[in-house]
Amino acid sequence: MNTLKAFLATFCIKAKPTKMKIDSIYDIKINAINSKPINLLHFKDKHILFVNVASKCGFTPQYKDLQTLYNKYKDQLEIIGVPCNQFGNQEPNSEEEIKSFCETNYGVSFLITEKIKVKGKNKHPLYGWLTKVINNGVNSSSVKWNFQKYLVGPNGDLIDYFLPTINPLSSKITKHLK
Repeated sequence: MNTLKAFLATFCIKAKPTKMKIDSIYDIKINAINSKPINLLHFKDKHILFVNVASKCGFTPQYKDLQTLYNKYKDQLEIIGVPCNQFGNQEPNSEEEIKSFCETNYGVSFLITEKIKVKGKNKHPLYGWLTKVINNGVNSSSVKWNFQKYLVGPNGDLIDYFLPTINPLSSKITKHLK
């Protein structure tokens, strides 16, 4: 009995908990800005471009080019804007204000999600998948600033990520959509 206790004390109690691996991006749950669940499986067979967005950022005008990209490729591409206030407090608005801002100023018709965290301890599982090689199978990254882009292929595989300075209409992105 003492041997069993010693074994448990040595191996079980000292074991560190591991974070659960997310096998598929399609298993992740996230809500739209209107609080309705988004079923990412609905976009299987399409590319998905995830972009962490903010209304008061120097890159905010990229909303216009994101909408242009969406209009041009919407048969094969879904764009999902993900509001985040973790960079310079540049998205302090409520979800209703964000929705109104995007529609009024940029005519945004692509999906916008609820406001989430894209880095740190309370990072949303979506960004846990996008930024961790253990989940996406391609590479690990960190979100550097607003308007960083992650392109997922039609089979749910991460293709690449693009820093905020890469315009949505760049051939670095569009070459995957031809």
